[in-house]
Amino acid sequence: MRPPTTAAAEATRVVGAARTMRVRSASAPPPDRPVNEDLVFRFGPLVGVLDGATVPEGFDTGCVHGPSWYVRHLAARLGLAEAVRPTATLMSNLAAAILAVRADHADECDLDHPGTPSSTVCLLRDGGDHVDYLVLCDSPLVLDAGGEVTVVTDDRLDTAMAELRATVAALPADSADRATRFRQAVGVQRERMNRTHGYWVAAADPDAAFHAVTGTLPLRGPGAVRRAALLSDGASAVVEQFGLLDWAGLLDVVTAEGPGALIDRVRAAERDHPDRLRRHKAADDASVVLCEFSPGA
Repeated sequence: MRPPTTAAAEATRVVGAARTMRVRSASAPPPDRPVNEDLVFRFGPLVGVLDGATVPEGFDTGCVHGPSWYVRHLAARLGLAEAVRPTATLMSNLAAAILAVRADHADECDLDHPGTPSSTVCLLRDGGDHVDYLVLCDSPLVLDAGGEVTVVTDDRLDTAMAELRATVAALPADSADRATRFRQAVGVQRERMNRTHGYWVAAADPDAAFHAVTGTLPLRGPGAVRRAALLSDGASAVVEQFGLLDWAGLLDVVTAEGPGALIDRVRAAERDHPDRLRRHKAADDASVVLCEFSPGA
């Protein structure tokens, strides 16, 4: 038996007198890298998954900090914003958190650099009789509400990357070697970050928060949310890249076997699945948060 590869946490919060929210989570870096650029967190009614953008080797960011620093500070600032303004929208609190992290950089960094540290954001907040959610960039939210499983996604990065791959593929074969093409692709991707016709991600511009996908769902009645899974793309790859499960199956695995078991399935696919060679990374950070809502005593 392989040694455990994930760290897990569990907690229960009483919501009013009628419902409870049970939270289980797991997060792990790839087997060959000690630093996890994902982060899972919980501050009272707010849970979240952040996925820091890995910086390709040899690329400048204009910053003395890295993705791990950024996600730690963004999570802390989100928790503080939630504590200070619990009735504010998730968009507003995320914008405040991004602005606060911008100040955390002090004068050490060029925050206008296109490679400045960034992160996806997936948030769920328990409001007692409803939940609020926010998804920014490619960390999806899977919901079981009213007996139907749906997924909330922000596909603008996927769209931008598909267009980018087509542009690079159209270059003359002798125009550049592989390394030069890769540098061109990264440069174009950076130019599209936090632009109207590109994609949006938490970085140094608080305006990105107001381009997130958001919504509110009930916790009571026939359409009530029963389960929700917040994922980094390293975990959602089991559906989106490897096709080993559908979204309902993913929720069932996480519920029955725990978040760590889903990450173990991703790691197995990264080693053995035929489609693993199509990925731009051999393995990725993977994070899962499962929230279960059930009637109280």
